Amino acid sequence: MDTTVSFTPASTRPSLDRQLLAVRVNRRLAVLRALMVAVGLVWLVLTPARAYEPEILQLGVQRTTEAVYLSARLKLAPGAAVEDALLKGVPLYFAWQADVYRQRWYWSDKRVATASRTLRLVYQPLTRRWRLSLSTDTGGMAGVGLQYALHQNFDSLAEALAGVGRVSRWRVADAARLQAGDRHHVEWRFRLDLSLLPRPFQIGMGNQPEWNIGVQKVLRVPAQAEPEPYPESTPERRPGDDLGESVAAEPAR
Repeated sequence: MDTTVSFTPASTRPSLDRQLLAVRVNRRLAVLRALMVAVGLVWLVLTPARAYEPEILQLGVQRTTEAVYLSARLKLAPGAAVEDALLKGVPLYFAWQADVYRQRWYWSDKRVATASRTLRLVYQPLTRRWRLSLSTDTGGMAGVGLQYALHQNFDSLAEALAGVGRVSRWRVADAARLQAGDRHHVEWRFRLDLSLLPRPFQIGMGNQPEWNIGVQKVLRVPAQAEPEPYPESTPERRPGDDLGESVAAEPAR
């Protein structure tokens, strides 16, 4: 009875070992690549898209014996998706926020006053006009709880956006809240408030650059108060300048 015995020559064993090692390495590399792709997808979902910053045409702070005023003029150019939503009657909410701080070398800066205003812009198809409303409330769910003090109507979107992006002598702090001899600054922010949009529009908006409209700056408050301008020297008011103002002082600490 013949018995056949097969065996692998010793000279071929290193080659098989190398092949097995290569297979294991490739498997581990594949797993690593899959993990990197998963991490990248999670990062894209969780990381908000870079905000579109409106062009600042004018920005300044004035200090008088009565109060601290902020004046600003922005150039707003919303993308196609934002404009399309407006034309379909979806209201948009633009928020202005200004916080006045007293600088302290021994501790963090102290906020002495805050001011806010929310502008609601909506297109009215029946009249083909744009309605801009001002609210000084903190806001409610989907904008339902906002109370509007003033309203303006515009014939075109360009004029309405000019009203949204313009504020003239906005009172952000009373002069009594500022301490003589100390340094103060204003942290100002303007943004499209996505939290006030209807719920269906809020899904996925944070990662769309067209919807991330916002800009913020830090402005120094002049050390000395300026005299109030005479009525004849007051700049001509433009659409949107008379949409009211709001200032709230922080409690003393």
